[in-house]
Amino acid sequence: MNTYIKDIAYYLPQTEISNEVIVRDFPEWSVEKIASKVGVDKRHVAAEDETASDMAVKAAEILFQRGNIRKEDIDFVLFCTQSPDYKLPTSACMIQHQLGLRKDIGALDFNLGCSGFVYGLSLAKGLMAGGIASNVLLLTAETYNKYLHPKDKGNRTIFGDAASATVIGMSGFAQIGEFSLGTDGSGANNLIVRSGGSRIPEAKNDIRFDENGNPISSDYLYMNGSEIFTFTLDNVPSLVNDTLVNNGLEKETINQFVFHQANKYMLNFLRKKLEIEQDRFYYCLSKFGNTVSSSIPIALIEAIDDGTIHEGDNVLLAGFGVGYSWAGTVLRFSKS
Repeated sequence: MNTYIKDIAYYLPQTEISNEVIVRDFPEWSVEKIASKVGVDKRHVAAEDETASDMAVKAAEILFQRGNIRKEDIDFVLFCTQSPDYKLPTSACMIQHQLGLRKDIGALDFNLGCSGFVYGLSLAKGLMAGGIASNVLLLTAETYNKYLHPKDKGNRTIFGDAASATVIGMSGFAQIGEFSLGTDGSGANNLIVRSGGSRIPEAKNDIRFDENGNPISSDYLYMNGSEIFTFTLDNVPSLVNDTLVNNGLEKETINQFVFHQANKYMLNFLRKKLEIEQDRFYYCLSKFGNTVSSSIPIALIEAIDDGTIHEGDNVLLAGFGVGYSWAGTVLRFSKS
């Protein structure tokens, strides 16, 4: 069964943090250094009382207001987040009610980060192939900034909060191809928030600072940048190759590569390692930062709107990160 992206939208929180604001807290940084090294000029941050599910609902409402699909046609909700409102109930169930969707539908959360959008496409395709759903609403939303220590200058320059909404159906503007998926849980400790779950339920209050002045705490997001970089270089090239093979394509037949928008340095290194020309490798993190599971759908929308992606194009998606997990697929944009 062929499955397609029917429509896609995103939502950004109202609060915008520019590099000028960041350097007030970290005068050892400069606006130019952040822009050149990280590739981010500004990022959006969720309000104190704004949750991932709130943002997902807003993204979905933007999508429905366009009128390309009706709420009553949705028969499954998938919500990708690592920032759930509660340990229970499932955020997707609350979203169903908040959006006023039918009650005779499925709804579930899945906990993935930077690979989450591509994984979500694979889940939606599977639901449709199994005859379980005809129109799947895939939502992604993260509020990683709530996990960051105020003195974490590295991660505060990188991450932005955002949400996206995508409808996958039996017709649309981009056909979803075959997938390549991967997992390596041995790297779990290299990108983690340790406390707050069942293993460490209470806050540890164990903040310390490394030799560079970066905070390390069980109660906030910890990222081992060098290990994440090594993981990415070890796995993304084979992910791209496997995705091409699974779709019966050569690298030269891909019009655009849309990767998870991690940071400028990593993306540039990957592009050069894969020998992809710059005009076929899409960047848009300067306006949004690393928005985790929402970075690929936001990049897709931006690339469509600015004319980078055209009708008839093959677009390879690659998500990778926390878990470790990685996922790739190809979108074939319809010809008029």
